Amino acid sequence: MRKRSAGILLPLTSLPSRYGIGDLGPEAFKFAKFLHDAGQSMWQVLPLTTVDSGCGNSPYSPTSAFAGNYLLVSPEILLDENLITPEELEKYAAKYNFTKNPERTDYESAREFKTEILNAAYKRYMRGSVSDFKLFCENTKWLEDFALFSVIKQVSGGAAWYDWQDELKHRQPEAMRRFRNEYAEEISRQEFYQYIFFRQAKALRKYLNEMHIELIGDMPLYVTMDCADVWQNPELFDLDEDLNPVTVAGVPPDYFSATGQLWGNPCYKWDVMKERGFDWWLMRLKNLLGLFDRVRIDHFRGLVAYWAVPSGEETAINGEWIDVPYKEFFAALKREFPEMPFWAENLGIITPDVEELRKEMNLPGMLILHFAFGNPSDNPYAPHNHTRDSVVYTGTHDNNTSRGWFENDATENEIKNFASYIGRDVMDGYIFTSEVTRLAVSSVADTAIIPMQDYLRLGADARVNIPSTPSGNWSWRMSDDAIHEGLSDRIRSACKLYGRI
Repeated sequence: MRKRSAGILLPLTSLPSRYGIGDLGPEAFKFAKFLHDAGQSMWQVLPLTTVDSGCGNSPYSPTSAFAGNYLLVSPEILLDENLITPEELEKYAAKYNFTKNPERTDYESAREFKTEILNAAYKRYMRGSVSDFKLFCENTKWLEDFALFSVIKQVSGGAAWYDWQDELKHRQPEAMRRFRNEYAEEISRQEFYQYIFFRQAKALRKYLNEMHIELIGDMPLYVTMDCADVWQNPELFDLDEDLNPVTVAGVPPDYFSATGQLWGNPCYKWDVMKERGFDWWLMRLKNLLGLFDRVRIDHFRGLVAYWAVPSGEETAINGEWIDVPYKEFFAALKREFPEMPFWAENLGIITPDVEELRKEMNLPGMLILHFAFGNPSDNPYAPHNHTRDSVVYTGTHDNNTSRGWFENDATENEIKNFASYIGRDVMDGYIFTSEVTRLAVSSVADTAIIPMQDYLRLGADARVNIPSTPSGNWSWRMSDDAIHEGLSDRIRSACKLYGRI
C-alpha cells in the first residue's frame, strides 16, 4: 500500500529575512524544523535558478537552466564560515533599508547587497585553500560558459546575447579566448557565486532529509531566448543562421483565450536532441536532482507535443502542433533515473496520449481544488473524483490564496456549490480556507500539498503570482512571527486524522 503524505508549498524567497529576500539561511532551517513538528514530509519550492529583473524576477524565466540564484545565498552562513566579518556584513547591510517593507521582496537592493558580500567572501576565500572550489569547477560542465555569459552580459551593459558583438554572439574561438583572459577574475567570481549557492542548497537538503522531509523542486519546460543555454547550445534550438528564433512556444486558442498564449520562448530542436541521446536534458535533470528529491515538470504536455508559432506573430493563433519523440525521450529518462522522481503538471486541456504517458511512467499528476466547484459532479478536480496517483493542492503559486479566491474570484455558483458540497453555508474567506484545506488533506490523493498562505489563512495580498502580468509578482514574504507551536499542532492533527502521518 502506498504511503499517504503531506507537505507545504512555500518559495524560498518568501521566507523572512533581514536582508530583503528569503534565502538558504537560518529561516530556511527554522521552517524545516517547523515542517518536522507539523508532521510534514515534503517542502515544495519554486525554481531556484537565476532570475533577471528584465523578466520581472520570475523563477520561470531564468537566465540559465542550470545555474542557481545567488540572491538565495545566506549572509549568516557566510559569517559562520568566516568568509565575511561582522563588520563587513554590518557595513554593507547599512546601505539598504531592508526594514521598510519586510513582507515584500526587495530584489534590486538584495541583488546589490548579495553581490557586495559575495565579492568580499570571494577575496577572503581565495587567500586560503581553494581545492574544493577548483573541484566544483572541474566537475560542473555548464559552469564555465555560464560564468562567461554572465560577465559578457555585464560588460555589454546588460544587453541580450543576440545583441552582442558578432564575434561573441557567434562564440568565435579567438574572441572567446581574449575575453576569458581579460576578465579571468570576474569569471572566477561568477563561478564562486555558484559554488557557494550549491554548497548552501545541498546543506539545507541534507538537513531536511535527516528529518525525513523531501525537498520538491520545479522545472520550467522552456528557457528564455536571452539565456546562457541558447547562447551556449544554439544547435539545440529552432534558430536561423543569424541565431534569431524561427518558431517560439505558446499554447493554442481555447476556452480561456481566443488568441491563445504566446510565450515567446525558443522551441527545441527535438530531432537534434534525439541524435545526441537527449544529453542536455539528462544533464539538466541530473543537476536538479542534485538539489531536490523530486522535481515537478511544468507544462508536462509539451514533452509529448508542443505548439510552435512562427516568430514575429503577434498572437498564438497561427501555430501548429509538433510531435516530440517522447517515447525515446522517456526511455532515456527511465534508463538514467529508474525511480522517475518526477511530478507532472498536467493542468488545462490534456489529450489522452499525455495522460497515457503520465500513467505509463507512474508520474503523479496535479489536482487543484479552486477549479472543482463550477460543476462538481463530473469535475476531475472535485474530491469525489480524485485518484490516488495525484498530488492535490488547494491552489498553486499561479492561483490566488484560497481566502483571496473566495473573496475576489469565486462566482456565486461556485460558492453555492461549495456550500452544498460540504453541507453548510460558508460566509467568509477565512472559513472557506479552513474547509478547502481540510478537503485537500482528506482527499484520497496520495499526496496533499498546501500553500503556506492557506495555513496562515491570508488574503489576496499574499498571492505569489498573477499569470500574464509582467511585474509585481514573486514578492510576497511571510512575517517572522507567522510560524509557532499552535500552528504546527493544528497542521499535525489534521494530517494525522486523515492518515498522512
